[in-house]
Amino acid sequence: MVGKVLSLSQREQIGVDPLRLDQLYGQLGETGAEEVICRAMEELALRLTRAERMYRQGHLTELRKGARALAAIADQIGMTGLSLVADDVKTCVDTGDTVALAAVIARLMRVGEGSLTEVWDMQDLSL
Repeated sequence: MVGKVLSLSQREQIGVDPLRLDQLYGQLGETGAEEVICRAMEELALRLTRAERMYRQGHLTELRKGARALAAIADQIGMTGLSLVADDVKTCVDTGDTVALAAVIARLMRVGEGSLTEVWDMQDLSL
């Protein structure tokens, strides 16, 4: 019997809290909110890239610090799913679970990319 190769696709539910975005717009006005969101998205993109690099280089202390900051920024603009996954990265580092960390880093990249795309599409922003 010849074995079959099964390919599993990785799809994540992306959660962006529209109420959080509405709060930002209410507090800062349209221009102010868009500036905050744009800066946050730029920072998140940089931090996601850095997190992946810190993981590959084995710099777990730096990875943990970056994940903590990433979670805070994501939460600020309503990316609750991304914030939760970044918290999971911290937990994996804290517990020393390298197998789980590998999986969570991959998930962080998927959720991060999806979240950035979702907010971009919701707000029709350009960087």
